[in-house]
Amino acid sequence: MRVKTLLADQADLSLIGLRTILCAVPRVDLVGEVRSAAALYASLEELRPDVVLIDHTADGFGAEAIREGLRHSRRTRFIAITHDPSGPALTNALRAGVTSYIRKDCEQQEIIDAVLDTADGSKFFCGKVLAVLDRSAAELDRLAQAGSNCAPITLSARECQIISLIADGLSYTRIADQLGLSAHTVTTHRRNLMQKLGVNSTAAVVMYAVKHGLTTPNKYLFNPPS
Repeated sequence: MRVKTLLADQADLSLIGLRTILCAVPRVDLVGEVRSAAALYASLEELRPDVVLIDHTADGFGAEAIREGLRHSRRTRFIAITHDPSGPALTNALRAGVTSYIRKDCEQQEIIDAVLDTADGSKFFCGKVLAVLDRSAAELDRLAQAGSNCAPITLSARECQIISLIADGLSYTRIADQLGLSAHTVTTHRRNLMQKLGVNSTAAVVMYAVKHGLTTPNKYLFNPPS
């Protein structure tokens, strides 16, 4: 099966490099290159690519662009390709609907494998990205020592509501509107939550929510948004 592939980036060097690598792959058909979210949406509707290689850390190509892109072409699979992804960057990309994740300094064969495997229905994470996921898993194991149910241990019912909504990707403003609170109050709850849990990142809060059943990773790890 031929793999229609679209490149989404703003860096000339990245686009030239990916074009050079993928043009030599018999199964890959490079159908276009885009440098803005608007061009991405138009190309998705016109070209219906099987795979999009996207730097979701570039201006205009963030999580919302991926979500909107999937609404324009539900069958398309997104592969994130960035420099050195942090835990939060991985979490945001996966929550937005990214299927696979590789780094820009991966070997050529890893990039090729990511495109082909993703087009064939698999997920692909390069070794360096897996190392970030392993570190996140280690932090999750440490959080597990806090117990198996958050409310009876340290968190109130309101705090559990907030941690669940944070994990579901809602902004502080949306959380405040949903719970009838001020944005300042939500921010204060978040700060207190992080202090109680002994963490310093939203990604760690998300992991805690998953571990303790306050959300499910299936929402963004295994299924694209509806």
